[in-house]
Amino acid sequence: MEIREGGLDDARVRGLLEQHFAGMLTNSPKDSTHFLDFSGLAAPDVTFWTVWDGEDLLGCGALRELDPEHGEIKSMRTASEHLRRGTGAKLVGHILSTARSRGYRRVSLETGSGDSFDAAHALYRQFGFTECGPFGDYREDPFSRFLSRVV
Repeated sequence: MEIREGGLDDARVRGLLEQHFAGMLTNSPKDSTHFLDFSGLAAPDVTFWTVWDGEDLLGCGALRELDPEHGEIKSMRTASEHLRRGTGAKLVGHILSTARSRGYRRVSLETGSGDSFDAAHALYRQFGFTECGPFGDYREDPFSRFLSRVV
């Protein structure tokens, strides 16, 4: 597995992100979805990565800087045909390593609360994330779970 920075101009990456957007809207009410669109992922405070096996796109994820000591994981998605190969774990490890190198003290994330998010919750627990309250501009929402960990 190879992690590459960028890739938003690649049609395969855009297709995976469109699946991500659709999945979020299918599993949570529109007002309770907080994914970054293409322009949000290209913002200067966001670093976006893709994971590849040769020319096969396995997944993607991003890290947004909330402030100089706090980062947020965004847009984690594994291609459905590559689930359970360790893509998410590889990417979360890379994101946490990047956060440490930037001097962040904390990394947080918002994810859905329904059964369709159980695999994501398990992945983040594996990396030591625990429940927390809303952070940044988020508000309490029954369709959101907020997780955080010290880096």
